[in-house]
Amino acid sequence: MGAMLNTKVNIAGVELKNPVMTASGTFGSGMEYSEFVDLNQLGAVVTKGVANVAWEGNPTPRIAETHGGMLNAIGLQNPGIDVFVKRDIPFLKQYDTKIIVNVCGHTEEEYIEVVKRLANEPVDMLEINISCPNVKEGGIGFGQNEKSVYHITSEIKKHAKQPIIMKLSPNVTDITVMAKAAQEGGADAVSLINTLTGMKIDINRQTFALANKTGGLSGPAIKPVAVRMVNQVANAVDIPVIGMGGIANYEDALEFILAGATAVSVGTANFYNPYTTIEIVKGIEEYMKAHGCEDINQLIGIVNK
Repeated sequence: MGAMLNTKVNIAGVELKNPVMTASGTFGSGMEYSEFVDLNQLGAVVTKGVANVAWEGNPTPRIAETHGGMLNAIGLQNPGIDVFVKRDIPFLKQYDTKIIVNVCGHTEEEYIEVVKRLANEPVDMLEINISCPNVKEGGIGFGQNEKSVYHITSEIKKHAKQPIIMKLSPNVTDITVMAKAAQEGGADAVSLINTLTGMKIDINRQTFALANKTGGLSGPAIKPVAVRMVNQVANAVDIPVIGMGGIANYEDALEFILAGATAVSVGTANFYNPYTTIEIVKGIEEYMKAHGCEDINQLIGIVNK
């Protein structure tokens, strides 16, 4: 018998059985996937964004394929916190996995309302989506200005009972500035990257492929950008970093871990291969065996050492 593999990682005092989680918005609350994926095998399930009230989302068409990825302009459609608490949390509680709730809002007050509602719910962490359009600032995302990142983080920290992960937008000049602002505001962790803003034109209809004109680019096309940003942020802050952006297999996941990510989230790949997350969990274990690594924590940020 070889030595036992330790795949457990710790984020802000929350222990995950392995570093593999789902990316918000690509997995619902796991219900749709539970017939393919044994949720017990995942480090955590990150839910789709939840707001204080139901959001309709954007007009259609709101999905378009691109080379090596996709564009989406769903607009954070969600049924709101009441339905989420009644339906989704009890569903996830059936499984031995950590529950991370992604929270969105148009205003600081909307975020805080959701965070307060979740304070006494049995969820493990909150991931705050600061790519939401801040209506008071003319629709620019909360995550695109460091003062705004600091402010929203510190306000949420006053009300949150669970550790908070600030999800960073890559659509900024210097993502390390945003990560540092989140850390200074009291963030327990950061996750990145959210989608890159993109556009596609339908040359036959001679109009935009998405009704919203722009959408979020995700998938393998963005992975090198994501790895670079995760590495920059891991070197800039002292809090754990959760890496995401185009992860489709265990090799991709390991790039992020070696770059400095404590955990990883799998998004777009779930759409074309619902088994992706489980394959990655197994692949990481095989890699550890092949490299004589007994503890995954020895691999985190190895390129920076």
